[in-house]
Amino acid sequence: MAKTIITAALPYANGLIHIGHIIEYVQADIYARFLRLIGEEVLFICASDMHGTPIEVKAQQAGIKPKEFAKKYHLLNKAVFKKYGMSFDNYYHTDSKENKELASSFFNTLNQKGYIYKKDMKVVFCPNCGRNLPDRYVKGTCPNCGGYDQYGDVCENCGLTLKGTDLVNPRCAICQKVPIFQLSENYFFSLSKFASELTNWLSQTELQLEIKNSIQEWLTKGLEDWCISRDGPYFGFKIPGEKNKYFYVWLDAPIGYISSTKNLREDWEEYWKNSKIIHVIGKDIIYFHFLFWPAVLMGVGYKAPDDIIVHGFLTVNGQKMSKSRGTFFTAEDFLKYYPAEYLRFYYAQHLSKKLADIDLDFEVFKSTINNKLVANLANFSYRTLSFVQQNYQGKIILPQKNQEIETEFYRLVDKIKQDYLGFNYKEAVNDILRISDLGNAYFQKTEPWKNPKEYHRQISFCVNLVKNLAILIKPILPQFAEKLEKQLGTDELSWKDLNFNYIGKIKSPKILLTKIETVPQQAIFPLDLRVGKILEVKNHPQADSLYLLQVDFGSEKRQAVAGLRKHLEPEQLLNKKAVFCLNIKPAKLRGEESNCMILAAGDEQNVSILELNRSELGEEVNFEGYLNNKQQITFEDFKKLIMAVKDGNVFYQTKILKTAKEQIKVIGIKDKALVG
Repeated sequence: MAKTIITAALPYANGLIHIGHIIEYVQADIYARFLRLIGEEVLFICASDMHGTPIEVKAQQAGIKPKEFAKKYHLLNKAVFKKYGMSFDNYYHTDSKENKELASSFFNTLNQKGYIYKKDMKVVFCPNCGRNLPDRYVKGTCPNCGGYDQYGDVCENCGLTLKGTDLVNPRCAICQKVPIFQLSENYFFSLSKFASELTNWLSQTELQLEIKNSIQEWLTKGLEDWCISRDGPYFGFKIPGEKNKYFYVWLDAPIGYISSTKNLREDWEEYWKNSKIIHVIGKDIIYFHFLFWPAVLMGVGYKAPDDIIVHGFLTVNGQKMSKSRGTFFTAEDFLKYYPAEYLRFYYAQHLSKKLADIDLDFEVFKSTINNKLVANLANFSYRTLSFVQQNYQGKIILPQKNQEIETEFYRLVDKIKQDYLGFNYKEAVNDILRISDLGNAYFQKTEPWKNPKEYHRQISFCVNLVKNLAILIKPILPQFAEKLEKQLGTDELSWKDLNFNYIGKIKSPKILLTKIETVPQQAIFPLDLRVGKILEVKNHPQADSLYLLQVDFGSEKRQAVAGLRKHLEPEQLLNKKAVFCLNIKPAKLRGEESNCMILAAGDEQNVSILELNRSELGEEVNFEGYLNNKQQITFEDFKKLIMAVKDGNVFYQTKILKTAKEQIKVIGIKDKALVG
């Protein structure tokens, strides 16, 4: 019997997974469930990635130890995966004894074979903190796009992979002091030695063409050897024989696939050396999975993956998920609105082996669930079973054969099987719905309600179609299929049960799926808040308390008349990025026109503008969950709004003011101070 190991990328245990993450696990789970359905031996393996600097940083902010912090999110996300029906054979974590043993074993084997060496490399060191600054412990300006306040691993603005030493004007993310560069001896993996083997592997696998082309470009350009160590302090495994050097997270994280298998089975090594290996990942980690990881496997004597399926990103209503727009949903939060299987169905209907992003347009989502899943598949199932219950006491007799429908059915079944095997779930869903259409049309054409006694065999044929649909949809909607099986009075069905031979007695049918009535609506905040940079500060010629500010919003410049002259000096405003209201009705103040308004917070002693660092000019500033209003408002309308300071944040009701890149902070202002 064929053996297959399926993995989904290890989710990082530094926060709650969101609905974008769920795509990958649905994609892998459907495949695992299908292989089991056709009788193949499958291990579906995953784990939480629990090491590295992002976890250290978040844990430090939360005031708890990294191990405790990571374990918390490991358990929370594990529970959410269960709610979404993920059929992992093992969901483990990388901070385990098995992973420590295997990481050390891999390292020692690669070292003995001459694939690991030491050399000095330039690192960022903070004299004030007395430590090297890996990845997210250093911030600065991106050398590629000029993006401000970027971490030392990747620029969130342009997507460039970085080293801390690449940043312009770096600073320590802990103490904000200027660090220095110094040399540190580190371990390197000789990735460049595997160029020929990787090229050969690529040519022999049926990988997605667009991914193959990208990998080939990297190979043609020439591979750089990979630094696999980090200086302490670092949350991870210590390198054997070293006192203060640790494995870089990208060495031990993919080994987590194997250690999770080892935690499950004694014959784990047999699986990883002789089974078909399939990884399902997102397009943001292709370099690691198509170059570094296969080379490591080759180096230690394991087989390279047989296939790596790459999916795109999720957008919501046509845009990147955003808390400020109210379109960011954790996987847990989504369940407050809809059943998990509605999202599984929607994703399946958009997934194929072609690399493409998925847009979760909520109106399309509503239409897809209501018109395809509920009105078609679920309605045909309930309509048929309830008719049997009402007219034949639930008895299913030998069905009336229908050669035309059966011929088309088996043709579609063969196609559905190939589409499942090829990760073309979109086509599989469409063909399953075609079979449901055939059943609905046959039921309607038969008109059994006119004389039920004459059509018992024909309706029994429809029941067999329902049974077959339960089998076909089971990888995508396992809970729906299981409930349908119980109503049919059948044991757990498999692919070999696709036939028209079922007779028996159904149990009380119930409506299993209902239509979506509403979709999430975003609240509107009255102001259009934007990031502007103050280019010029002049005294108002006719008013002692007013400044004239010239403000750049990226695509346009505007003048603001601001009553800050008695509170702030010009140098406290000049060249600062701040929050402005753009939809305030223009007004003349002492003869000078004001076309926007600067926001500031003030208590009885101090006044502070709402300053930003990382956000782009013209970028929207929102309270979480609110859309900004684009319609013009009056100053009287503006004065009705109550925005206040608490713990250095700006609140409207219970929502915090943010951009996509940063939270707005107010310094030196007491709690409950008003913003206006």
